[in-house]
Amino acid sequence: MAVIALAGGLGAPGVTTTAMALLLTWPLEAGHRVVLAECDPDGGAILSGALQGTLGNTHGLRNLALAGRQNQLGEAFWRQLVDVTDASSKDRLVLPGLYDPAHASSMGPVWEPLAHLFRGVENHQHDVLVDLGRRGVFGPSAVLAQRADVVLMVARNTLRGLQSAQVRLTAMREQLGSAAEIGLVLIDRGPFPKEEVQKHLQTEVVATLPWRPGEAEVLSDGADQPRKFETCELMRAARSATTRLQQQVAMRRARLGTPAPGDGRAVSGAR
Repeated sequence: MAVIALAGGLGAPGVTTTAMALLLTWPLEAGHRVVLAECDPDGGAILSGALQGTLGNTHGLRNLALAGRQNQLGEAFWRQLVDVTDASSKDRLVLPGLYDPAHASSMGPVWEPLAHLFRGVENHQHDVLVDLGRRGVFGPSAVLAQRADVVLMVARNTLRGLQSAQVRLTAMREQLGSAAEIGLVLIDRGPFPKEEVQKHLQTEVVATLPWRPGEAEVLSDGADQPRKFETCELMRAARSATTRLQQQVAMRRARLGTPAPGDGRAVSGAR
């Protein structure tokens, strides 16, 4: 199982949309699950976007702040997850993010135990995708990236997008250290090919996702799905990305030695 963190630069490079695409295409064996945790300190977009406000503010990251202070984070975490599958299979789950960025200050004591919890859900055959937005790799929430198997920088292959990515990648390497596994996801809207980007930024392009605004709006804004959405170009590219990510995780763990799963007490309440 794996913990994958996603981050972005300036503008709106598509971090949450990419995370949603990975969530819905992540390969799952019987009994396994994948969780997308929206941990952007600047606030989440899934509640009002993909979920179209249907839950109000009843679920999400904010509710974990109080639970963390009461040493009930593990139990509360599972109650905050939302099933995003039409079949209600409860194997593709979302932890919605903060609906008000002002609440980020209350999360300070929670990031560390939450990072520990994400590692611990491996006991229950869960993979975790962590959406850190623009700022989440820095500051108190950086521990989520530090504990991840792979950190992905999402960027458009435009001049503006790649300049922002270059600055962020340098800062991320300083923040996370040399042992961090950092990759790029390119949103193919600009003129710069994968090989040129890899050479210039000295970072592997793990995946290239096509610029398809209509398909992306299904993931970002809950728009009606076009016919055969599951096999559209965007989702096919995301599905290919999951294969490469799993390979990266396996190689990194083989190189470093497979870490022991987290303390089961941190994930009590799993179901």
